Amino acid sequence: MKALIVGAGKLGGKLASQLSGGDTLVTVMDSDPEVLERIADHLDVMIVRGSGMHVETLKELNIEEYDLVIAVTESDETNMVICSIAKKLGCKKSIARVRNPEYSTQNELIRAIMDIDYIVNPELATANEINRNLLYHYSLYSGDFAEGRIMMLHFNASSLPGFVGKRIKEIKNINGILIGIIWRNGEIIIPRGEDYIMEDDVLYVIGKKDNINQLAKTCKTLVQIKYIKKVMVLGGGRIGYYLAEKLISQGISVKLIEHDKERCEYLSENLNDTLVICGDGTDINLLNDEDISSMDAFVGVTGYDEENLLMTLMAKQLGVKKVIAKVSKSSYVQVIEKLGVDIAVSPIDITASDILKYIRGGRAASVSLLLGGKAEVTEVIAEKDMWFVEKPISELALPKGIIIGAVDHKGKVIIPTGNTVIYPGDRFVILSSAIRQKALEEFFRSF
Repeated sequence: MKALIVGAGKLGGKLASQLSGGDTLVTVMDSDPEVLERIADHLDVMIVRGSGMHVETLKELNIEEYDLVIAVTESDETNMVICSIAKKLGCKKSIARVRNPEYSTQNELIRAIMDIDYIVNPELATANEINRNLLYHYSLYSGDFAEGRIMMLHFNASSLPGFVGKRIKEIKNINGILIGIIWRNGEIIIPRGEDYIMEDDVLYVIGKKDNINQLAKTCKTLVQIKYIKKVMVLGGGRIGYYLAEKLISQGISVKLIEHDKERCEYLSENLNDTLVICGDGTDINLLNDEDISSMDAFVGVTGYDEENLLMTLMAKQLGVKKVIAKVSKSSYVQVIEKLGVDIAVSPIDITASDILKYIRGGRAASVSLLLGGKAEVTEVIAEKDMWFVEKPISELALPKGIIIGAVDHKGKVIIPTGNTVIYPGDRFVILSSAIRQKALEEFFRSF
């Protein structure tokens, strides 16, 4: 596949990294030579200095030979025009990043008029992910699959009695559960039964929902929350706006703190039933005045990672049960567990996951990037024409670093062994490390 990414910012760089690991030929275009140089230093991609809106530049690239153009510049309008021009010049498919809330209700019309195949909105997708995490009953949460029957949670190994110092195969009472990923000293391990669990490990555990819930009850540090009724949101940007709107529609009380007076006026006019507070969200006196300790959850979604992390930690110390921070730097995502923040959400990872799901087609029911993209979890719906159906997993010759973590067969969740057979209609979850990206792409291409 040939893909052109227009816009070499954080999202463009992440997409280039995720797509360039396999047989996809990636071209990155941007007008900033310094940004392009950084991309070229780290990735095996072709770089082009120029504007995706220039017809001659696209013609020189032979855009008609490309399978996909992804426009992720800072301008919504520019992205839409780039996609429209590329499609008219013969590019097969197009994806545009469109973030303005005023466009969010008109996506279908925009797609039809501009001939855009897919629109992504990182801020809206991030708000949806935060909302999903808030409504879940645990302070830590990773995801669910197979319409909720398969569940994944992550734990600090030291919080699970009887885990540390043992081989995985020696751990008792984990029937119906698989330790799918170990995060250790900045590295991803897709473990086998012989691997030991170390004290500082973070474990991503997948399995039947009831079994995961039973394991969660043994966790020393996991907080169970019955209902979220009151949420304080720090940051009134697009994510804060979308999140407040969504929470209000569910009957949840929202206090939104924003320092910019003009933005506060906009939020007050457009968000009914939200208490908008104009002030410095890092001021502990303001937080106490607004009774932060009575909140069920605190969410930091300002434009500054450090501020989000600092204030979510402060909220935790003040007694808030569930805290969520928006972070953009992958280095921060990878140390969240050690800092004590319950959940970190990355708009870049969420959007990249969304685009990867679209690229892989309808058979990939979901794609999740974990730990700044160092690991990937993909849910696939098996179809009768897939080469591996009705074969034992032992015959699939999955390479090291890729495992099938769980299978949903007619509503029954199975932790697979070598003898497990995947049938048409089954949903199964693949876990892989980023360094096995090429092998994973080959697996998907075989569909």
